Amino acid sequence: MATKSPQRSSDEHTSVRPETGRTSVVVVGAGPTGLLLAGDLVEAGVDVTLIEKRPAGLSNLSRAFGIHARTMEMLDMRGLAQELLTYASSTMDRIAAFGNAELDLSGLPTAYPYLLVCSQTFVERVLRDRLDRLGVAVRHDTEVTGLAQDADGVSLTVRGPGGEATTLRADYAVGCDGVRSTVRGLIGLPFPGGPVMRGIMLADVELADPPPMPTVHTNRHGFAFVAPFGDGFWRVTAWSRADQADDDAPLSLEQVSAAARQAFGTDYGMHSPRWVSRFHSDERQAPEYRAGRVFLAGDAAHCHTPAGGQGMNTGMQDAANLSWRLGSVARGADPGLLDGYQADRHPVGAQVLRSSGRMARIATVRSRLGVAVRDMVAPLVLGSAWATRIATMQISGLGIAYGRAPGDAASVGTRAPDRRLPNGSRLFEHLRNGRFAVLGRTSLPGWGDRVAFLPSPGRQATLVRPDGHVAWSGPPGPRDIEEALRAWCGEPPSR
Repeated sequence: MATKSPQRSSDEHTSVRPETGRTSVVVVGAGPTGLLLAGDLVEAGVDVTLIEKRPAGLSNLSRAFGIHARTMEMLDMRGLAQELLTYASSTMDRIAAFGNAELDLSGLPTAYPYLLVCSQTFVERVLRDRLDRLGVAVRHDTEVTGLAQDADGVSLTVRGPGGEATTLRADYAVGCDGVRSTVRGLIGLPFPGGPVMRGIMLADVELADPPPMPTVHTNRHGFAFVAPFGDGFWRVTAWSRADQADDDAPLSLEQVSAAARQAFGTDYGMHSPRWVSRFHSDERQAPEYRAGRVFLAGDAAHCHTPAGGQGMNTGMQDAANLSWRLGSVARGADPGLLDGYQADRHPVGAQVLRSSGRMARIATVRSRLGVAVRDMVAPLVLGSAWATRIATMQISGLGIAYGRAPGDAASVGTRAPDRRLPNGSRLFEHLRNGRFAVLGRTSLPGWGDRVAFLPSPGRQATLVRPDGHVAWSGPPGPRDIEEALRAWCGEPPSR
């Protein structure tokens, strides 16, 4: 249940100029989560204001580096997957785990049975290009300094590039502003948890003798991962048990090289760094992703270790879940539909925290005996087809299923796989622009602008949400489908 938000502001004694007009949704934060959310809302016909504290200009100093299969499917639903593939440096259909163990992704039931190695920089570029095509500008150098809400909407005090404070009024606001979320603080939600790993090193370097593919290895001294940017530089992520300094401690290329040699036995001839940095990894999750008319998504709602590369992916999947809900409510659906965001995504965030934390702890086991046992047991476990399927479906996001109410069909909440339809089109293509799809019926008057009606064999009709999960399944009669559409999509746009 959503909690009541306190009204807070750091500008109580500052002159604040109200802006004219009102927007449906203010999205705070223009990382991958905020960019995806804003684009979805605009394509669904929702008025959006997107603000970002950072100045304009894309940064290549991102930490995220892998796009999993379910995120690629979500991008496919938006017509963006092929565009992103043009920026990708490589794909990995096998992920090294521990010792000689590895996860084989090649058998995943998807058109994207791999981990796409692609910098967050390029993900943001593709999502920004989408906003440009939609005519939406990011308001950079704009910081939220206060927030208050009432039964009718949300008021955000923001400070722009010129330093003048103004007020934005909206129906809803979404904090996608990262681990140090200002929005989360202003609505009074805690962020329990704490640091798990210190002294993780990052470096963008050139390699004189690069490996043939992205490579990861771990031993009792630490771990390291190298992957190409695609522009001649490689990202090195390393952790050494012997060198766990604070984030602001100086870091040299020699220290990164030493950590890589500990893990790989070589540093691949790294040289000419354009950037080196340290960071620590926290495990935290907000107990609620919603307070009244304000929502949290991405790192503002949850953060975890980088093991498994699921951070950016989880945030983008948060955005895909929330965007269609806000769009449906804007079109007249029951506002209670927004409660489903917490019900769907909070358990997923908790599961990612558990699984990534477990991987990190196994990877950094210290004793010789522990390492020997891990390296012996892991290949045996992952050699099982059953265990491999569970692990790969979880880490790829394809195995995510949401809850269903008593009496719902067993398919409700599950992922709807893409499929080729009799007319040659694909299901995912029909989910673009925030559309729902009904499989099992070819038409229903009044809904054509918002819902794709598609032929499908079988005696049941299935309503697929814009995020590619099943919303409802039942008899294909018009009354049953109409009732489901009103519950999930709002009122029909025309008759």
